[in-house]
Amino acid sequence: MSSTDTRQLLVDAALRAFAQNGVPNASLLEITRMAGQRNRGAVHYHFGSRDRLLVAALEQQSAVLRPRELELLGLARLHPGDLAAAIEALVRPVVELAEAGWRGRCYLMIVADLLADGHAPSDGAIATVLESTGGWEVVELIIERMPPMDEVLRRHRLHLLTGFVLRSAADRARTDDERRLDTERFIVNLTSMATAMLLAPVPA
Repeated sequence: MSSTDTRQLLVDAALRAFAQNGVPNASLLEITRMAGQRNRGAVHYHFGSRDRLLVAALEQQSAVLRPRELELLGLARLHPGDLAAAIEALVRPVVELAEAGWRGRCYLMIVADLLADGHAPSDGAIATVLESTGGWEVVELIIERMPPMDEVLRRHRLHLLTGFVLRSAADRARTDDERRLDTERFIVNLTSMATAMLLAPVPA
């Protein structure tokens, strides 16, 4: 087996483990076992560290996500002031990625976990790969179109919005419930619900 094949096996195992167990809790030994590697040091040999393995796992899906996010960002900018159009540029690519396969679903769960505290990861390489998608530019447009509110509340709402969208898309894609909404209706409904979250009356 080539080094490239081994690296991909480790990346795939890491995607599953980080998504299922959370980034801090996933065991490198378990990842190595899931990848079918007998060498306990395989992760460090091929990637150098847990964080570099995480970056490699995120890079593949970020590269898939970015073109679609930027395409929809451009369309949203054709509708000045339309908050829902900006939010759709976040929702639609995420749902499409989740439905493209298990790797996309795992990616979304990992990103939701990384952003769970409402802040970008402090590790430079991890932050860089997350920022390499068009998602941050979409969020900037959403912020521009949000109603006036103080900065603390705005950050809180965006944090809740991001987690809600990522987990909703990932959860839907891994269920086979025949009663679930079709993809287009799900996207439209999720966009509508997310927009309502940001337009909710500002508490005193």
